[in-house]
Amino acid sequence: MQLPDLRINYTPIDPDFLDRPVISVCIETRQNDDELPMHAHQKGQLVVASRGSVMCRAPDGLWIVPPQGAVWIPGGVQHSNCVSSFGKIYCVFIDPRAMKLPSECCTFTISPLVRELIDRLASFPPLYPVGGPTSRLAQVLLDELVQMDSEQMYLPISRDIRLQQLAAALLRDPGDRSTLDEWAERYAMSERTLARLIQKQTGLTFGRWRQRLHILVALQRLSAGISVQTVSQDLGYETPSAFITMFKKALGKSPRRYLADRKISGISATN
Repeated sequence: MQLPDLRINYTPIDPDFLDRPVISVCIETRQNDDELPMHAHQKGQLVVASRGSVMCRAPDGLWIVPPQGAVWIPGGVQHSNCVSSFGKIYCVFIDPRAMKLPSECCTFTISPLVRELIDRLASFPPLYPVGGPTSRLAQVLLDELVQMDSEQMYLPISRDIRLQQLAAALLRDPGDRSTLDEWAERYAMSERTLARLIQKQTGLTFGRWRQRLHILVALQRLSAGISVQTVSQDLGYETPSAFITMFKKALGKSPRRYLADRKISGISATN
């Protein structure tokens, strides 16, 4: 599936050649960087957003991580992590033998302690001495990671080519307000058949599924510093207040409050 505007900038490394139970790497992106191709490795990967946002692409869905959140990618899962322009992230590679984390991709809320541990571990070489202070720091990090709280920053897609094409089209133009019947006509299907396909493959109605996509796109753009007014226009809302109402119903907070609670600065948002 070819998804638009997903970018990353870092020199690919193979964590499986680094014989340590946990490794933390800090990455900062520029503007308009290229996406890293789909790949997999034996070690699991926790991607933590410190500045900007991360979108993880996997065969069955998209996961987006706003600042101070994280996405978990189990070992062996094909994926590509895409970072917003001028973002700062940490990639934490974890040996599956070191601890038991979920067997499927998911997102987490990261505590201040975990953020500090990840940042501190990233300041040391990946091949730190076994049994020394850095090794003990890594073990504390592993102990804390198993206590993380999960979030629902996920857009289910499935491997059905029609649903993948629909997701790609809406990511290219999230403001497209075509009805379900109009989408069905484009794919030579009846409205009822397409509705059943989306419900079966994602567990959501078309309206809920598209709203989930809007939330993910909004979080990515708001985290990049785009204003609520611009984001609401890009998503096809008639007014910023209509967008804010939708956002509150979905996440329980206005965009301003949601981002402020994650200690994000420099975001232009208005209630």
